[in-house]
Amino acid sequence: MKTIAASSSPILTGTLTTLGLVLVGSLITSLLLHFSSLSEFSLSYFTYTVNGISLLIGGLIAGKQGGHKGWYFGGLTGMVYFVLLVLIGFLAFDMTPHLSALLYLAIAFLVGAVGGIFGVNLANK
Repeated sequence: MKTIAASSSPILTGTLTTLGLVLVGSLITSLLLHFSSLSEFSLSYFTYTVNGISLLIGGLIAGKQGGHKGWYFGGLTGMVYFVLLVLIGFLAFDMTPHLSALLYLAIAFLVGAVGGIFGVNLANK
C-alpha cells in the first residue's frame, strides 16, 4: 500500500516539505531571538536563509520523487510556494504585490530548480 506522499505529485510533496521546513525554521528563529542577544534587525537575514534552504530541500525532494526533469519539478515547487506566500500576504495582511515580486518569483524558481537538479541525481534509478 502506498503512502500519501508516495502517491501524490512531486510538486505537492516538495511544497509541503518546504512549508514544513519553513515552520520549523521560523520556530527555531523565534526561539533564537527570544533566548539570545540577537536583535530583530537581523531577522530578514534569518528569514531569507530559512526560506532559501527550505526551498532548496523542497526542490530536492520534488526532483528525487519525480525521477526526471528535476529543474521542472523543483522550479514549479518554488513557484507554487511563492504563489502561496503572495496569497497569504494578500488575503491575511492586505499586502499588494509589487513589481519586485517578479524578482522573488524568479529566485524561488531558480533555488527550487537547483534543488530539483540535485534531487534527480539522488533518485534511485
